[in-house]
Amino acid sequence: MNPWFLLAIAIVFEIAGTSLLKASNGFARPGVAIAAVAAYAICFWPLALAITRIPVGVAYAIWSAVGIVAIAAIGWIIYRQALSAMQLAFMLLIVVGVVGLNLVTPTDTTAPSPQSSA
Repeated sequence: MNPWFLLAIAIVFEIAGTSLLKASNGFARPGVAIAAVAAYAICFWPLALAITRIPVGVAYAIWSAVGIVAIAAIGWIIYRQALSAMQLAFMLLIVVGVVGLNLVTPTDTTAPSPQSSA
């Protein structure tokens, strides 16, 4: 399966997990809290597969950055949390950094994943 698609799936479940964590109200809503933990658990499976083909630093940077920006947008839209111009500027710097990292890191998504010799 395409590693970038797997990374996208991991990002979706990470965003869902974080959103559900907020909705759980500090684990006061057990059903929502369990769903949050499940979403986090699920997100690591496609992430683990993606980093066999995408350099781990690039994959993690993209996973983190997209999550940060998406959760900030969800907080602003759904929870009416304010975002200052400085917060938006720093999020933009995160995105620029991730794009730059991706542009300067050679990737070979067709290479086989390394096998341990043990």
